[in-house]
Amino acid sequence: MTRTLVIVGHGMIGHRVATDVLAQDTAGEWRVTVLAEESRPAYNRVALSTYLGGRAASALSLARPDFLEDPRLDLRLSTPAVAIDRDSRTVKTSDGSVVGYDALVLATGSRPFVPPVPGHDLPGCFVYRTLDDLDAIRAAAEGAEGRPGVVIGGGLLGLEAAGALRKLGMKVHVVEMAPRLMAVQLDQGGGDVLARMIRELGVEVHCSAVTETVEAGPDGSVAGVRLADGTLIETELVVFSAGVRPRDDLAGQAGLRRADRGGFLVDNRLRTEDDRVWAVGECAAVEGRCYGLATPGYQMAKVVVEQLLAAGDTDSVFDGADMSTKLKLLGVDVASIGDAHATTPGAIEYVEADPAGGTYAKLVLAEDGRTLLGGVLAGDAKPYPLLRSLLNRELPAPVDQMLAWKP
Repeated sequence: MTRTLVIVGHGMIGHRVATDVLAQDTAGEWRVTVLAEESRPAYNRVALSTYLGGRAASALSLARPDFLEDPRLDLRLSTPAVAIDRDSRTVKTSDGSVVGYDALVLATGSRPFVPPVPGHDLPGCFVYRTLDDLDAIRAAAEGAEGRPGVVIGGGLLGLEAAGALRKLGMKVHVVEMAPRLMAVQLDQGGGDVLARMIRELGVEVHCSAVTETVEAGPDGSVAGVRLADGTLIETELVVFSAGVRPRDDLAGQAGLRRADRGGFLVDNRLRTEDDRVWAVGECAAVEGRCYGLATPGYQMAKVVVEQLLAAGDTDSVFDGADMSTKLKLLGVDVASIGDAHATTPGAIEYVEADPAGGTYAKLVLAEDGRTLLGGVLAGDAKPYPLLRSLLNRELPAPVDQMLAWKP
């Protein structure tokens, strides 16, 4: 008997669930209905900045023709879910349709956090999340070459947005409340190197800076950003990229529990308290914790698919994820590995910095002085693949030799 899987959301992780179920369901047990909020099928959000650099939207698409043409797939674009009835096992959509399910996977992702400062909703304020957002930013930046643009937020997404505005020819200011850029991934030394190098590219960096207001001009649109210290950055374009919040709006109406900090609360099998309802990706709070990178989301998708396709019980669980990451931001290589902030009791930090050369490296070792717990690299991330492979293992050579390794 054919069963129906409904996936709410068609971002990168929801798409992975759909494609893997269809590819691995050789017995034809499942039909898959995907309720997508956007008008486009899933695309690569990690590469959004390349779109403003001239890459076509079609090149970012994750939906291959064989997926879109699969007769077992019912992909409904521009049709977000608005309510879940767990008793009748149905989902109501924005167009009034009611879709029944045997299994339901919530993959609603996250939404940009916009600080509630006065003026945050003025014309000229944007977020950096979807292709439609980027189209709006591009239109607003037309003819603005050489003029200032402000990004509120100096984390990963904020620096991606800064790089995008720079590609559009704007003079970019990054405003970050923390004392360093990428405060989640980098320590102060790494953040300082990153800030120095992107300043050399012409990007103004304002750390330990609190946005007080977005000020309007005579026409009612953005004219500037006022910081708490009185500094006024004149601009007609502001991009808020100050983090994200899990999209768990359906939880309250459906009677599903949320974690204390938001997100659908799930166990390590990604199941809610309803054993027919799972959550994956940025909207899932696995035993209370949300994961904001694509790789953990793909791991979650794998766990759920294995449960859906298992003939009997499966031991597949999500045991957390390695949040190590290597990035190139505004042309600068940075990497964060394991316990980058040395929070492990007894941890030892080994730092090697070359301010003149624009590089910084830190390894975090266990109290035995040999086991690698984490690290930070900025300016030169060539040792990253080797160091990541050695995480929680004893180093095979002295620290200075490990940091000098080149692939």
